[in-house]
Amino acid sequence: MAQIQQTKELIRQRAADGQLDALAVDLLKTAAGIGGNWSGLWAGVLDELIGLPSETRTALAAALVAQYHSAAGPVARGNALVLIGVIARGLPGDGVSAQRLKLLDELGGRHSVWYGEHHEPLAEAELAAGCALAPAVVAVFRRSALDTYRSGHFIALARKLTEPVLNVGEEWAEQALRDSEDSPGWQALLRHVTTATAAKPSPKWEEQARALIDQLGADRVRVTVLPWLVLVGRRTFALDRPEYEAGVDRAYDPYNANALRGLTWVLSLLPAHPDTTRALGALVETSLKKVAGLGPRAPKVANAGVTALSRMDGESALAELARLATRVTYKGTLKLLDTALETRARALGLSRAEIEELAVPAYGLSEVGRAEHRLGEVTVVLEIQGGKAALNWRNAAGKAVRTVPAAVKRDHPEELKELKAAVKDIEKMLAAQSERLDRQFLARRTWPYATWRARLLDHPLVGTLARRLLWTVDGTTVGFADGELRTLADDPVTEGTEVRLWHPVGHEPAEIVAWRDWLERHAVTQPFKQAHREVYLLTDAERATATYSNRFAAHVLRQHQFHSLAAIRGWRNRLRLMVDDSAPPAVRELPQWGLRAEYWIQGEGDGYGEDTTESGSYLRLTTDQVRFYPLDAPENWAHCYGGEYSMWLPDGADPVDPLPLADVPPLVLSEVLRDVDLFVGVGSVGNDPTWQDGGPEGRFREYWTSYGFGELNQSAETRRTLLERLVPRLAIADCCTLEGRFLHVKGERHTYRIHLGSGNILMTPNDQYLCIVPKSDPATPQTGYLPFEGDRTLAVILSKAMLLADDTKITDPTILSQL
Repeated sequence: MAQIQQTKELIRQRAADGQLDALAVDLLKTAAGIGGNWSGLWAGVLDELIGLPSETRTALAAALVAQYHSAAGPVARGNALVLIGVIARGLPGDGVSAQRLKLLDELGGRHSVWYGEHHEPLAEAELAAGCALAPAVVAVFRRSALDTYRSGHFIALARKLTEPVLNVGEEWAEQALRDSEDSPGWQALLRHVTTATAAKPSPKWEEQARALIDQLGADRVRVTVLPWLVLVGRRTFALDRPEYEAGVDRAYDPYNANALRGLTWVLSLLPAHPDTTRALGALVETSLKKVAGLGPRAPKVANAGVTALSRMDGESALAELARLATRVTYKGTLKLLDTALETRARALGLSRAEIEELAVPAYGLSEVGRAEHRLGEVTVVLEIQGGKAALNWRNAAGKAVRTVPAAVKRDHPEELKELKAAVKDIEKMLAAQSERLDRQFLARRTWPYATWRARLLDHPLVGTLARRLLWTVDGTTVGFADGELRTLADDPVTEGTEVRLWHPVGHEPAEIVAWRDWLERHAVTQPFKQAHREVYLLTDAERATATYSNRFAAHVLRQHQFHSLAAIRGWRNRLRLMVDDSAPPAVRELPQWGLRAEYWIQGEGDGYGEDTTESGSYLRLTTDQVRFYPLDAPENWAHCYGGEYSMWLPDGADPVDPLPLADVPPLVLSEVLRDVDLFVGVGSVGNDPTWQDGGPEGRFREYWTSYGFGELNQSAETRRTLLERLVPRLAIADCCTLEGRFLHVKGERHTYRIHLGSGNILMTPNDQYLCIVPKSDPATPQTGYLPFEGDRTLAVILSKAMLLADDTKITDPTILSQL
């Protein structure tokens, strides 16, 4: 404060004495001392300069121009230009226009400018001189003006920057600028969409949008705009950004994000079309992709996409909303999806579950998993095989061909385009419906027999999943084989009253094994684990603790992986930050049962930057108890750093005790513990093959060893049971044996032991560790029949076994150096 006041007094004294050359030197020294940041109280020093008489400012500007030409270094020259721009505002003459332009051009590679740097007077001087700013520089000032702390003067400058209509630097925006070049109608539409700064369009905004659409033509708008959305998320040049703005260079340009929001509203005003709903759904998912240090790239664009879909009529829009509801985990967008689906359900007098079932389109399939089309003399069969869809071609002679016939490409390009789009849509919807069905175990859902057949078993798409699952019809377990529902004895079941999804809890082990044999006998591969589903029964240790389970305590998990998995499985969780704050545990609410499950977790480590991301979120968590409470019980909270959980009670409220585990329905206990086992099995640092050194400072060496080679959890025990049946069918069966926790593989160089839980490897002699990092999505080696899909660790184990059984042919230098 004293320094600022002294600087102001120095300005007055130098000005009064006419010592403007000296004042120019003093100002540059001050600028250097504060790093060119004239924010806060230092802005008052600039106000003091602006308040000088015009003739004094003219002379001082000239003195600063002289200093600019004699200054050593770009920082001093940059400070001089900023001061000249501030002092000379509104004065005639311009002695450094070329240099000013150069400095402005250098700003074009930045994401934004700090308001204390006062670069806006330089831009104003350029505009006053009749010069246009470079498009990249315009983009910087526009982005900067959207900062909450910008002054009205800075915002006023941004409003003057009307060209180009969109910010450059993003592929979609630059394509839109090219497409709208020399077209006043398109220019007007783009200007209008940039005004989409609210969460929803106003009636006035819509009225103007409709008028612009009418001028251009609805079909023309659709076929022009949809290709832009495909390009969203791609940059044309990289941006520099300060360390404290982690991730902003990979997020959407905030100015263009408003335009994207406006475009989604425009699309919602067009006649319904499958291409439109498909593009909006893809935009929602692209916009929610996470960026390290930032989170989702553009939630407001994702929300706008959902809003647009919710305003559109037709089957395809409803289907896209239902699909997104199974895929989206971001809380704000998921809330919008839930509201949209609930609104549709109420309007039709249906439940939310029913509307989700009815929303699944057939995608042109004429029977379960299959459709045949004639394109001229060529026949194409669209067929679903497991979780994939494929187009199989036959030429005019009826001979199968591997590639699309030339006649189809030439004579039927639109039909071919639609078929290829249908394949992609089917595969996305299959994944969504598989996830939805997997969640039905805790939904307590029942169906009238006829409804169930129509919506699930005989539905052209969902039927390909439902026919690979087990059901109970009026209490009798059935599966689908040879065109009929059949009992364990293969007796057909052709009618019934009530249907439920079968779960192994409550069934005798012998019956479960018998159904596994039945599935194998009929070559049925389930879309997820059902007959082989892990069952978690109450243990003696849990009977002793009574109200909590320590079965999955004392693990170290990768926080962000855990957070994503929890959201996918329907859990509510908050990222732990290394800040003075508290958070509830990870929670799964079970309204159909009146229960709430809690998994107690806390941040791990105390080294900011070493144990956290740039934004301060913990890289790892440590785990504790699993508990159950009544659904309406107050939540427990604990500090993010760790410490005791305690119940957050409203005034006058009494604490609510956790429920005895023995009182929790066995199916609920099993499914919740299965989720938690999944979190540990996937998210544990013990699964990381590169962590044999124990991670940072070796802190986790003991945990990594105990987890990576220790006792098998329930998932790994299931995997072991399956491998007992699979290994004899492998081409390398003679080299493999199962012993305890390991699959032993005999190679030429060594014998290897692959842990059935983690996939980590020990080799002879002396149990030396072998580090093989699997691909992010390893393909399961050809083993013949598999009873279920989706076990990544099983794929990793089998891939490693195939590689090591023939270890003399390994060429990877990283692996060879360890052998």
